[in-house]
Amino acid sequence: MSRRWSHILWSCAAVAMLSACDPIATDSPAAAAKPQVRPDPPAPEREPARPSDASIELRRYYARVEQDLLAQGLLRVDGGGTDTPYTDEMLSRNFEQIALAEEYARGAGLQPSSGALGEIKKWRVPVRVGVIFGDSMSEGDQAQDRRTLESYTRRLRRVSGHPISLVSDQVNFHVLVMGQDDKDQLRSVLDRIAPGMEASTRAIFLNLPRAIHCLVVAFAENNSASAYRQAVALVRSEHPDLTRRACYHEELAQGLGLANDAPNARPSIFNDDDEFALLTTHDEMLLKILYGPRVTPGMNADQVRPIVRMLSRELKGGGPR
Repeated sequence: MSRRWSHILWSCAAVAMLSACDPIATDSPAAAAKPQVRPDPPAPEREPARPSDASIELRRYYARVEQDLLAQGLLRVDGGGTDTPYTDEMLSRNFEQIALAEEYARGAGLQPSSGALGEIKKWRVPVRVGVIFGDSMSEGDQAQDRRTLESYTRRLRRVSGHPISLVSDQVNFHVLVMGQDDKDQLRSVLDRIAPGMEASTRAIFLNLPRAIHCLVVAFAENNSASAYRQAVALVRSEHPDLTRRACYHEELAQGLGLANDAPNARPSIFNDDDEFALLTTHDEMLLKILYGPRVTPGMNADQVRPIVRMLSRELKGGGPR
């Protein structure tokens, strides 16, 4: 984008300069001898500094993990098919586990939650997604991932019916794509966008265990509220392309309110078995239910259950997929 705008500005400047000159006949020797104004050559792509040994090792490790999963037929990108049937009852059950329970206990770092069903959590305000890339990422990878996020936010908006967009200002859902060598930058960004983040959560962002590929934290107005107003996701820049894309799919959807994993949910990315890398048709239905106007933040399981059952029947027609 920056090179495109430089070109347009140069073109306008050249036209203005020529229009101010005295007219010269086209066969004038002076015209023939006059040097032509040429645009500056495009700036070369910025190359990130050489990665540290620790970052190189992480890249190799995650590349091996991705290849091992692909070799097992996992990380599917087909969204599910005839081999993954599910009924409206299964959809309702999965929604309860994924949207009403939480993966981790609130305010307790990575301590698993009790698994008890809580309340519906979702956004009421428009979701304005912004991405900040670490300096360790090449411009080519940044451009590719920005396109991925643009496409995915459009899909989330279409599926949920909620205003969701990729923006450059007034961001309330921050996606940080940074790696081992971006620690100082990450620390500075967190100071700016989430100064009130709990110390335990901040420590996880700055020292993410290798076993955790990515994470998201969503914030309500206070501890008792269920309507989200801000979220921060972290995706490791050391991941290979498919794994980074899978992180975008899962963390943005979780940050919208599908906060838990359910071991029996299939086909779904909200499942630790890694069968699917990208949002599935089943997961789209979960988002449709969550952002239906009859489902509101703060509803408990008893209140929302009959609505979820009705919406599941509407989406599935009561029969297997």
